[in-house]
Order: sequence, then structure tokens, then C-alpha cells
Amino acid sequence: MKNFIFENSTKVIFGEGCVKEYLLSMIQKFSEGNTVMLAYGGGSVKKNGIYDEVKGILDGAGIKTVDFSGIMANPTYAKVLEGANTARENNVGLILAVGGGSVMDCCKAAALAARYEGDIWTDFWSSPDVIDFEPLPLGIIVTAAGTGSECNGGAVITNEEFKIKTGRDYTECNAKFVLMDPAYTYSVPKRQMVSGSFDTLSHIMEIYFSLPDEDNISDDISEALMRSVIRNLRKAVKDPLDYTARSNLMWAATMAENRIIKLGKQTDFECHQMEHQLGAYIDCNHGEGLAVLHPVYYRHIYKDGLYKFSRFATEVWGISPNGKNLEQLAEAGVEALADFIKEVGLPTSLRQIGVNEKTDLKAIADSCNCVSGSYRKMTHDEILKIFKECY
Repeated sequence: MKNFIFENSTKVIFGEGCVKEYLLSMIQKFSEGNTVMLAYGGGSVKKNGIYDEVKGILDGAGIKTVDFSGIMANPTYAKVLEGANTARENNVGLILAVGGGSVMDCCKAAALAARYEGDIWTDFWSSPDVIDFEPLPLGIIVTAAGTGSECNGGAVITNEEFKIKTGRDYTECNAKFVLMDPAYTYSVPKRQMVSGSFDTLSHIMEIYFSLPDEDNISDDISEALMRSVIRNLRKAVKDPLDYTARSNLMWAATMAENRIIKLGKQTDFECHQMEHQLGAYIDCNHGEGLAVLHPVYYRHIYKDGLYKFSRFATEVWGISPNGKNLEQLAEAGVEALADFIKEVGLPTSLRQIGVNEKTDLKAIADSCNCVSGSYRKMTHDEILKIFKECY
């Protein structure tokens, strides 16, 4: 394994009823004032009762709240600045993000911007830099599993002016606490539940399919997590109220991105880079975009990582190696992934997620970063070829 330093400061409280039991004590411990900014998305938390439950707990304790709503699926830098301004104008002592990954990411960036006089996009998102100050405290209540953003300092933000969607992970932006009640995810529409779970699977695969290939604990954990996501997503598709399945999917998402399985790994996030730029141009669903891209991307690179892709086939999909050479086995693993995507109802072409003949795929391909870490580094020409094969 590669050398590493591990840090994760977020306190996690997991289980049914945890919000009622622990929210107040967490806010009292971590808030730097008596005003909490309640942040959420399009309003589903008001329809399903989660907002009223959280607001009732805070109101009952005499804690003042201010709403920051309307956070979109691909949060923009303009929305981040709106949140930061709201926090400053109302002397907020803690931001409480109630939602899925988009709400969490927007609030991490807003917590940073609320305590910074400069332009955080220029200084921290365009390229990484050192944060030498404390962001506004952040707490999270997870209502949709998938991104794993609850237990890291990562935030993916879209700059609409530049058509760039970029993620950065700063330990200083980790939430102080996160409350994870699997029952809160019951009201998430099936489409969102499935796409979120595929995002989890994507995170794990992109860590797994990278060096080192020799025996390491991170790969062993990743294989177990991938099997769990596949098994439990199938169960949740059949029965959305299966608590065991939903709780396993929720914790798998966290495990995929709490930095543990990245330890000692090089990681390959090229597919995420490609999807991010698709999202920057066409504002597509993140998990669905990944589902379209992954099989085609892996068909391009599996021959450069035959050992790991063949292990993926046997250890994750249970494919017998009998009668197959290494290349045939590796290819069978990629096709098993493609079949699973169809099985759970995810899209399989870019047309299904909003790309049409007017979409400038070359411009999107040229805007993608060609990252290190892949078994074969992409070029912009090959990315464009992948986009066309996905169309």
C-alpha cells in the first residue's frame, strides 16, 4: 500500500430515531450562536414532514432559525454565495444541511465562503490551496444516500460562467456532526434512490480500479462494499421500505467516501470527471450520467488492468473463471456491470439523459480533465470517442 495520513473529524450518529434523540445536543455542542441556518433543496423535506420535525425540535429549544432553500441538484457557485450571504446577514452560528449530496456540498462551500473575504472559487476551487481559518460550523441530516459527502470535506460545485463543475476535498470543511436515519430515505423517489446507489458503486469502483494491484486491505473492503451495494439495491428496488437494505445502502455510501478505502490507493476518477463536465453543460442527473459512461469507459481500459478487472468479475459478480482466459473474464465483469445497470432501470445512453444533436460533445470532451490514476490515461480525443459511443 502507498503511504498515507488518515483524518476524519465528523461525529456520526446512525439509526432510526437519531434526529429526535441527538439533534439538539449536537447543535448545543457545536453551534457558535443561537441562530441556525436550515438549508435544503426543492422542498421535499417540507412535503415528507422532515422539515417540520427538525424545525419543531429547534423551536422547542428556543433556537432561532433562518431558511436557505432551493439548493439545486448541481449546486452553483452563485447559490453558494447566496448561502454565505444569508449566514453572514443573520449572524448564523451553525449551518444545518438537511438533504442529499447537493445540499451538503453547497453548504460546505457556503460555510467556507461565510468566513472568507476573498473569492473561494478562485482561491480554493480553481486549484487546491491551504485553508488556514475555521469555516462556519456545519451539521448534516442525511435524507438521500449516494454521494457519501456527509463524512468528508468534499464539495462539487458548478461555475455556470465558466461551465466548469469541480470538486475539492478539504478536511476543514468536514461537518462537525452527521445524523443518519435510514427511514428518512424512504420518501426518496425510486429513480433518485437507484441513481444515488449507483453513484456509491461508482465511487468504490473508481478507487478499486487503480494501483496498487498487489494485496491490500482497501481492495478487500471495496469488494465487500460493491457486493453489498449490488445486493441491497436489488432488495430496495423490490421493496423500497426494506429497512435493512436502505440502512446498508446508506452506510455503504458513507464508507465509499469517508476516505477509508482510498488509503494506500492511487484512485481513478476519470469517469467522474467526464460526468461532471456533462453535468456542467446539460445539468443531467449525476448517478444516471455515471451509469451511461462507466461500461463504455471500462471497455476502453479493461485490457490495461486485466488482473483487477478479472478479479472484479470473480469476487464481485461471482463469475466462474472456468473456460475463460484473463481477458475473457475481465470482459465478462464489465458486461455484468452493464447488465446490472439495465436490470435496475438506469439509462444506458446519453440521449436518455438529455444529450441531443445540438449538444457539442467535442466542447464537453475538451473541457474534461485527463486525470492520472487510470490504468490508461485518457486523451480528449478518446473521451470524445467514449461520448459518441454512449450517445
